[in-house]
Order: sequence, then structure tokens, then C-alpha cells
Amino acid sequence: MREAEWRLSPLTESQGRLLTLWRYPAPYDVYNWPTWAKMLETGYEFADPRIREQQYLAAHLDTGQLAGFAQLFPMQGWTRLGLGMHPDLCGQGLGRSFVQAILCTAQQKAPSKQIDLEVLVWNVRAIRTYEAAGFVITDTYDRRSPDGTNGRYHCMVAAESSRVSTDERPERAEWH
Repeated sequence: MREAEWRLSPLTESQGRLLTLWRYPAPYDVYNWPTWAKMLETGYEFADPRIREQQYLAAHLDTGQLAGFAQLFPMQGWTRLGLGMHPDLCGQGLGRSFVQAILCTAQQKAPSKQIDLEVLVWNVRAIRTYEAAGFVITDTYDRRSPDGTNGRYHCMVAAESSRVSTDERPERAEWH
């Protein structure tokens, strides 16, 4: 496995535009963003300057390449992570260090909050990466997927946060 140095910084509009051009192969294409024009039209996620500034980070490799993004979604007592790596970098052994860099940043930004994420149950590659980065599955449920269909999800909690029971976790967030 390749270790990498990651640098996280606020996501810019131009970086957001680049993210909408990334295309994942099936079945991961559920993670493709709409076009930038569609996102602007609806004020969707990082196309909204306020949301982009408050929640989104760009992830760069030590080469300076835009290699991924992270969303630190604030919830009552929790930070829910959303993240994505450039499609060409997936499966290259960079996942654990990528997730750990995001986890570290989330802990620094909100040290009193627990940290979790959601992942589609069929995404075994991501689940293994999250487990390697210190997350554990704490719940499984159905909810709407990014593509508008219903999907089955695991909620995974950062290991230091796993002492909180499932009943104490926040309501499940809808896809934004």
C-alpha cells in the first residue's frame, strides 16, 4: 500500500467545477455529481458558496494534484463525513491515508463532536478502507441514494466515537 501526504484546504469554486467532471465507472457512478450548471441552478451542495465555505475541503496529494474532496456536515453532537477520491486514484492504496487525513481534520475542527459517515452496503471497497482507517459499522438502514433511488446503508462511526450507543446517535441525514 502506498502512503501519501495529504493537504486539505477550503474547496474553491473552480475545484468544485472540476469535481463535477469526475466520472466513476458503474456501479460507483451513483457518486457522480450533476453538471456544474445544474448544481448552480439548484444551489446544490458545493455550488452554494455558503455551503462550500462552511463544509467542503479540497484534498491534494503531495504532488499538488486535486485528488479528492471532503464534506464535514455539522449535526447535533456529530460531524458526518462525506468524501470522494478522484476516480483514477481509487483502488491505488491511497484510501486509508486519505480517510485518516479527513478524520484528523474533522477532529481538529470540532474536537467535542463524534464522527460518522454513511456508505452503501454494496461498496465493499469503501467499507474496507473505512475500517482500516478506524471506523466501525454501528447501524444498517434504507434511505434515498444520491441518484434518487432507495439504497441500503451502513452507518460507520470513528473508533473513538463508537462508545456511543446507536440510540444516542443523531437522526439520519438525508442526502443534500
